[in-house]
Amino acid sequence: MSMLKKIEETTIKYNNLSSALKIRIIICAGTACVANGSLRVRDAFVKLLKEKSKLSAAVELNTNCNCGIDAYISKSGCKGFCQMGPLVTILPDNILYTKVKDIDVEEIIDKTITNKILVERLLYKDPVSGKVCKNTGEINFYKKQRRYVLELCGKIDPDDINEYIAHQGYSAATNIIFNMDNTEVIDVIKKSGLRGRGGGGFLTGLKWEFAAVEKSDKKYVICNGDEGDPGAFMDRSIMEGNPHAVIEGILIAAHAIGANEGYVYVRTEYQLAVARMKKAVEDAEKFGALGANIFGSEYSFKLKVMEGAGAFVCGEETALIASIEGKRGMPQPKPPFPAQSGLHKKPTIINNVETLATVPLIFRDGHENFRRMGTKNSPGTKTFAITGHVANTGLIEVPLGTTLREIVFDIAGGVTNAENKIDNSSLKAVQIGGPSGGCLTNDHLDLPLDFDTVKTVGAMIGSGGLVIMNSATCMIHVSKFFMQFTQNESCGKCVLCREGTKQMLSLLEDVTGGKASLETIKLLKELGCAISKGSLCGLGKSAPNPVLSTLKYFYNEYIS
Repeated sequence: MSMLKKIEETTIKYNNLSSALKIRIIICAGTACVANGSLRVRDAFVKLLKEKSKLSAAVELNTNCNCGIDAYISKSGCKGFCQMGPLVTILPDNILYTKVKDIDVEEIIDKTITNKILVERLLYKDPVSGKVCKNTGEINFYKKQRRYVLELCGKIDPDDINEYIAHQGYSAATNIIFNMDNTEVIDVIKKSGLRGRGGGGFLTGLKWEFAAVEKSDKKYVICNGDEGDPGAFMDRSIMEGNPHAVIEGILIAAHAIGANEGYVYVRTEYQLAVARMKKAVEDAEKFGALGANIFGSEYSFKLKVMEGAGAFVCGEETALIASIEGKRGMPQPKPPFPAQSGLHKKPTIINNVETLATVPLIFRDGHENFRRMGTKNSPGTKTFAITGHVANTGLIEVPLGTTLREIVFDIAGGVTNAENKIDNSSLKAVQIGGPSGGCLTNDHLDLPLDFDTVKTVGAMIGSGGLVIMNSATCMIHVSKFFMQFTQNESCGKCVLCREGTKQMLSLLEDVTGGKASLETIKLLKELGCAISKGSLCGLGKSAPNPVLSTLKYFYNEYIS
């Protein structure tokens, strides 16, 4: 049987099984919901649905059987609404219950599943309008988003390759391997304008082209899942919620540059993401989407999942490569760039998780449709992790160019003050881009969040962390927190980063300890500028950003 036929038959079987179901109960099993007990909720549904209803239930859909199954109790990856978890979605009525506990399950079965009565206390209530919302279509947190890369996260079972295939999964990679050469693939990515979502915003197609033109008997693709920014969990959620999209993106990248081996380098603290990525790789190999003669073609590609070394600096390309090679994760001077001499001195491209998960969608929908989202020079969408003093924290996705005002006041539901009440006038600052980023203020509320515009105000998109702070926040303590983080995480290779961040931290401690003078503030700024200019890698170059941006926008706090 050809692979195209196998994919078609898998899709038909899965969709037939799904359409025959009377009910589907989806329990969010992202890290946040699992930590809050969502797996206990799932166990309660499995147990009580059989006891209290006449529905025959299954916890997985097997395309070779499961005939006569009425209810499917499945897990999903992160739905993004982390603050409201554990989340339970009931289909086909499209009901979303929030903060569900295992003790709530019996009531849900008795009322909603048996008698079609809503359990109103478990529905989301808008903190401003007081409106009770039945599903995501009524909740501003979701209504204002454009969930593109996150489209299937929170919907499909991440451990079920058949469900991914039923949603057009691996169709882009199959078509590319059989019908497109590498130059055609790279041309599509270049026309899409896709930029790396890991922080720098470098053009993905250009990076691939650099590696593709290199003559070598061996090339590599590395997926960078070593997401280390405080408050950032975008890549983790994609790996947990839709790991096969990441694998398909890797396959397309590998075909584009002529690689036959790759790695998914995952932060070691992300144990759930590690487990789901490993299972996805194993299932893809069994299906024929990885390994020898992929999809029945002459092309072979081997993919390994590797846990990171636990160092923030290993998110930097050359340090990551060193870690995979079994060395201490320390950056190397560029050039040569990894595209010319990377892993084991062979041409290597490194893209982050979100970038690679976007790739199959560009081929599915067309590069023209992709460019219709976002801005001219920053097309597409971007995921952001929202934390801090807002009504709704969690994971969101919006077109690049969306303003801070829309994200904070509309999607995040508004700023909470010291009394934990909605008070948008209490917004003080938004830290964007983690330790590598900077602070935005009320003056930047209408600033389009895209790769180029944000840089003009001394910040950067980074991986996409957004920490919202109210008027009660001390910006010097915020700066000191990030400086302590980068100082701890410095690999120590270059003096400016190793010693400079240590001295900046010491100066900040003088400020918070009441021992500083105006000369201290002057020295802090001069030292920050020197570190930015002279450090070897991106960690050192961006380490002073939180301090320099707070000095610019909150100078009075430093001298008061």
